[in-house]
Amino acid sequence: MNKNYLVPAAIVIAGIFLAIAVYFMGNKEVAVSTENQTPVTNTDIAVRPVSPTEHILGNPNAPIKIVDYSDTECPFCKQFHQTLKDIYSAYATSGEVAWIYRSFPLHTKSTNEAEALECAADLGGNTAFWKYLDEIFLVTPSNDGLDPAQLPVIAKDVGLDLTAFNTCLSSGRESAKVQADYQDAINAGGQGTPYTVFVTPKGNIANTQGAIPYDAVKNYIDIIKSNI
Repeated sequence: MNKNYLVPAAIVIAGIFLAIAVYFMGNKEVAVSTENQTPVTNTDIAVRPVSPTEHILGNPNAPIKIVDYSDTECPFCKQFHQTLKDIYSAYATSGEVAWIYRSFPLHTKSTNEAEALECAADLGGNTAFWKYLDEIFLVTPSNDGLDPAQLPVIAKDVGLDLTAFNTCLSSGRESAKVQADYQDAINAGGQGTPYTVFVTPKGNIANTQGAIPYDAVKNYIDIIKSNI
């Protein structure tokens, strides 16, 4: 290629990558972080203490607690949800890791969906919450693509009383819980979704935002285990 064309071509390519980056950051979604990050202890992260009454899978007294700030309409959260399911399965027997879900709704429809999750928890407990969460991630096309009419359908599918669910969702009574989770994510440094904080006996260890792959999450856990 003539060298006179190299610089303009490079500018065009850089512009394309910048446009892609601006698009995703503008939507406050982060695709993938590097796998080779080392978690850094930061006790200044203002994460709300984990309560045994919130949405937990695994041992509430686990030495490593993965606090997952997520948005049900974020496509990368959908991807990362499966990653954390696999992580949970890998450590379920040992009891070393617990998974805590907190809503960080950034899309237009995800606030209502987060309230639907809280209604599921209110009516069916922790089991119903996680079933509802799995189902909503399964059926949503993401990016505000889920028809709100599907929310009671999901409720019925996971065994909730449909009348009680509709009453709960229409009342807005769970909005304060969702707002509290949202504010907690902001306080913890969340700027996009998914965002994860690892809580350990030595402090809070935050990863770079993004749908980091299974091996990267496991690497974080292994490093944390070696230091607690």
